[in-house]
Amino acid sequence: MFDTSSQDTLFSPLTLPNGQVIPNRIAKAAMEENMADAAHLPGADLHRLYRAWGAGGSGLLLTGNVMVAADAVTGPGGVILDTHQPLVPFRHWAEAAKSSGARIWMQINHPGRQTYVATNPTAIAPSAIPVELEGFSKLFAKPRAMTEADIARVITQFAETAALAEAAGFDGVEVHAAHGYLLSQFLSPLTNRRDDHWGGSMENRTRLLIEILRAIRARVAPAFGLGVKLNSADFQKGGFDAADAVAVVRMLNTEGVDLVEISGGSYESPAMHGRPAHASTRAREAYFVDFARDIVAVAAMPVMVTGGLRRRATARDALAPEDGRAGVAMVGIAQALAYVPDLPNRWKKGEHVVDVPVAHWKKRPLASLATMSMTKAQLHRMGAGKAPTLSPSPLWAVATQQLRTKRRNTLYRRWLAARGAA
Repeated sequence: MFDTSSQDTLFSPLTLPNGQVIPNRIAKAAMEENMADAAHLPGADLHRLYRAWGAGGSGLLLTGNVMVAADAVTGPGGVILDTHQPLVPFRHWAEAAKSSGARIWMQINHPGRQTYVATNPTAIAPSAIPVELEGFSKLFAKPRAMTEADIARVITQFAETAALAEAAGFDGVEVHAAHGYLLSQFLSPLTNRRDDHWGGSMENRTRLLIEILRAIRARVAPAFGLGVKLNSADFQKGGFDAADAVAVVRMLNTEGVDLVEISGGSYESPAMHGRPAHASTRAREAYFVDFARDIVAVAAMPVMVTGGLRRRATARDALAPEDGRAGVAMVGIAQALAYVPDLPNRWKKGEHVVDVPVAHWKKRPLASLATMSMTKAQLHRMGAGKAPTLSPSPLWAVATQQLRTKRRNTLYRRWLAARGAA
């Protein structure tokens, strides 16, 4: 267990196992921006956005998904970092984010089967099991089961992206093994039906994550941060559950991991977007904290919890012991910082509550899409140098996002084809 008893306040620094110091216990958690330029590089909009978050008082900034494979993206307009991409735009991104003293880590990811047909009709996954999403399954590519060569390539891709992130001036990387993306697919018995040494037992299902972490550690300096984003549970019957999460963290204890972030859900069960509106305010905030406390009890590294935080009091509660269980070391805030980017600075002065707009539509996938679209609209506003709006229209946000996505899909396919021909 990682002891945080001497550093239990929201604005005290956190020293990680590798010696890196985070200025305070508040992280800007990852949100998918889809704001890359035409070459899938971080441009002026992302630089402005992260400069604003850095100035807003968060101690650690986690980027949205940065893709390790150019042909496997979570959506058009995503940032891609591999050996073919220039590093200068990434250096400017890191410099902008760190200009007020924050640390910045790059979240690196591969979508696996959670690849939209409109971006790429082919996808890879541990097993050939497609996404099932309440009438929207046809939006996703039908995956093929990965070969040994595919697995080796993915390990190399993660390690290369991490090494490039370090060269660009980032302070660390967070390997995304949650939310139903590729590494989460390997961890879940619902999506990993393999009968080789990459499937079956929990140890085998964790093997790819472990191999990626070892490959990264072999390429980066000891002081470079290495984090893992892990589901507390998939919230699907027969899937990855809380006991599995505990088992995985026990395995990570000896792999040089500096921070574990606890979240939950997937495209099929989007728990990361919050509990129902009828739940109590406290229940809607920090809704993975109970799971995270169980992880803290077995973790050798600091644990961070993300999901629904809106109030300073709830953030402090998450850091404090409760019912004989230790609190987490850090709290991650996502959507609230899309609407109030300087929330940590406001919390220094007193309580400030963010009422994040949520779409209460009947169909859950559509409601989730609308909520995400409203959030992305604020990121685009900040990237353009405008202030967020606290009362966006969900219908307008979805329509605008869909038009933007359609256009970016066309540009992405052209870019990918030209890149392959180069």
